[in-house]
Amino acid sequence: MKRLWLLFSQTVTVLLAAYFVVGTLKPGWLGNRPSQSGAVALIEAPATSTGAVPPGSFRLAAQKSSAAVVSINTSKAAQKNPRNEDPWFKFFFGEQGNEPQVGLGSGVIMSASGYILTNNHVVESADEIEVILNDSRHARAKVIGTDPDTDLAVLKIDLDRLPAIVLGNSDSLQVGDQVLAIGNPFGVGQTVTGGIVSALGRNQLGINTFENFIQTDAAINPGNSGGALVDTNGNLLGINSAIYSRSGGNMGIGFAIPVSTAKLVMEGIVKDGQVTRGWIGVEPNDLSPELAETFGVKAKAGVIITGVLQNGPAAQSGIRPGDVIIAVAGQPVSNVSELLTSVAALKPGIASKFSLLRRDEKVELDVTPGVRPKPRRQAQ
Repeated sequence: MKRLWLLFSQTVTVLLAAYFVVGTLKPGWLGNRPSQSGAVALIEAPATSTGAVPPGSFRLAAQKSSAAVVSINTSKAAQKNPRNEDPWFKFFFGEQGNEPQVGLGSGVIMSASGYILTNNHVVESADEIEVILNDSRHARAKVIGTDPDTDLAVLKIDLDRLPAIVLGNSDSLQVGDQVLAIGNPFGVGQTVTGGIVSALGRNQLGINTFENFIQTDAAINPGNSGGALVDTNGNLLGINSAIYSRSGGNMGIGFAIPVSTAKLVMEGIVKDGQVTRGWIGVEPNDLSPELAETFGVKAKAGVIITGVLQNGPAAQSGIRPGDVIIAVAGQPVSNVSELLTSVAALKPGIASKFSLLRRDEKVELDVTPGVRPKPRRQAQ
């Protein structure tokens, strides 16, 4: 019995040793997958279907809207330096000013017929405009019209099967809503960034004449101008227009023109070639204690008129310097931006009620606005 136990133990020892040697040198013989020396065994998540959307992903919104966002390349012929004809100047400095100026931006396809919205500053003074679609198609674009007062421009391209973006409701936006910004920053290619609505109704920034910006912390950089700000369903909320930056890059403060404004501007340009706005010919200022004292008014709120254009609509209706406008067509106004917006919304040639304070007396006047003149740079 003792000999049998000894024989059994020796046999087991030999078999274990052989298993260890084979498992180390030839693991494939045992059906084990070879592993790299020093590799760590990792636990991988089970594979998911390629069509499944991970929780919290904005994949569908990005896919839906990205197709309608385009890149815009512009070029402007170089202005010839008159001193290039001077042989001594050419000898010392070479040819100057012969390189064309190029720029880039983004745009949004608004209709299948080829209308594209972008920023006016993207295409301003450009001699050639090239639009590059997300599917890599190229097309030359024609400027249908521009509106420097809102920094918007409408382009037109002639291609078939154009993907138009779906318009959202910018008037229903609330601070904290999630948004995506889509464009071509720095020319690296179409890029989608995410953030929230940081503020609404931003104005008095000195960017445009009419300002009612959506502020967002979604990354917006040079090249994003004219691109799309969309909601989590991929619907257009605004046209990315400007950033606040000390470095030239994103600092988490970007501004977009609401789609409600962009839509009105585009419709006016497509229909009439320009946007028609009301105008009364006054020099307005925000009411301050100093101005109130200067003009002897006792109003605490409103917009004080410090100048009136001779024979302009306001002068003909009886508005005088020192008057404080407190409401236009029944809508209260508390600052210059609100007054400009309210007057611009009036239909030229049709009288509207203006409520104002003249010293300590309330006055109601019917004012018939005219057509707002074009900005000087546009007229030139």
